[in-house]
Amino acid sequence: MDFALTEDQQHIREAVLRHCSQFPDEYWLEHDRSGEPCLDFYKSMADAGWLGVAMPESVGGSGLGITEAAIMMQAVAESGAGMTGASTIHGPVFSLEPIELFGTDEQKARMIPPVLSGEQKMCFAVTEPNAGLDTTKLKTRAEKRDGGYLVNGEKIWITNAHVADKMMLLARTTPIEEVTRKTDGLSLFFTSLDRSKIEHQLIPKMGRHAVGSNMLFINDLFIPEEDRIGAEGQGFRIILKGLNPERILLGAEAIGIGRAAIQRAARYARERIVFDRPIGMNQGIQHPLAKCWAQLEAANLMVMKAATLFDKGEECGVEANAGKYLAAEFAFEACHTAMLTLGGMGYAQEYHVERLLREVLIPRTAPVSPHMILNFLAEKVLELPKSY
Repeated sequence: MDFALTEDQQHIREAVLRHCSQFPDEYWLEHDRSGEPCLDFYKSMADAGWLGVAMPESVGGSGLGITEAAIMMQAVAESGAGMTGASTIHGPVFSLEPIELFGTDEQKARMIPPVLSGEQKMCFAVTEPNAGLDTTKLKTRAEKRDGGYLVNGEKIWITNAHVADKMMLLARTTPIEEVTRKTDGLSLFFTSLDRSKIEHQLIPKMGRHAVGSNMLFINDLFIPEEDRIGAEGQGFRIILKGLNPERILLGAEAIGIGRAAIQRAARYARERIVFDRPIGMNQGIQHPLAKCWAQLEAANLMVMKAATLFDKGEECGVEANAGKYLAAEFAFEACHTAMLTLGGMGYAQEYHVERLLREVLIPRTAPVSPHMILNFLAEKVLELPKSY
């Protein structure tokens, strides 16, 4: 049992923090205000090889694991980039796992390297307006045609679809009323995002303005059969393999955001003089910040435990969900506490804490709500009856 980063892992953390130092707080604030995608940051991370940290060397990756990916994404968020920076590169880091695990050698060689190099951008198109977390109820249909499938349907909250070249798409190939199990009949595709057949609408939202969230309207999109990942009808099982890594990375990113907020609050508390003394001398300021630090570091242990289990090929669903839950809840408290520490200045954009508070709501809410995680833990750990 070893709770310390290895020397190589520590080097990854330091290298990513050093790389991100090229993009100061003002860079992220400017993009948050303008809503312009952070394409130069994306390109810099791709050029440096970070997008492939968890992919095999055979497809242009670094051959490392989800643990190293979590360390990298945590450092990105902690640098001050928050969810804006993390979400800019989040997709390629975990979303290509289904191709690596279930794709043919031809698909791996054709699909993965262009994304890792930054030549192509991708999005992950699963969620739908009327299905939510009940993925088996997806309405998007992929009907068999000669040489492929004709797809029609709608998707929502699809990150970066407005700038993507490719998309990972989950669609129903067999109507749900014709399958034995409701998890059957869903198929997974990695295909070109043909804008002559797909309309996107950006969703105005509270934060992370530089990373677009989209509604997609798909009308008669033809997907060639060679773009299907794995067997027809097995998409639900395939995509499950990517859910635990996603939760692990979101948890790591939340901890990074929480650390960034606490660091800014502690610095302010050391420098802010009121009644001829720094406010950081007051226990009313010290104790909440110290509590948040302890909570974040405890959550980080669970996130890294989940990552380690995943990389060892062991079951990690409980740990991944618990880590994501703890990280998101404690990171939210850290950002809120940081804002209160700064008082009125915590509400001012120039101190960046309000941006972190807005962005930390993303891992707290997505990709699965805290309530659904508690349902899952109650069922799987405590053996209580399933409530949904």
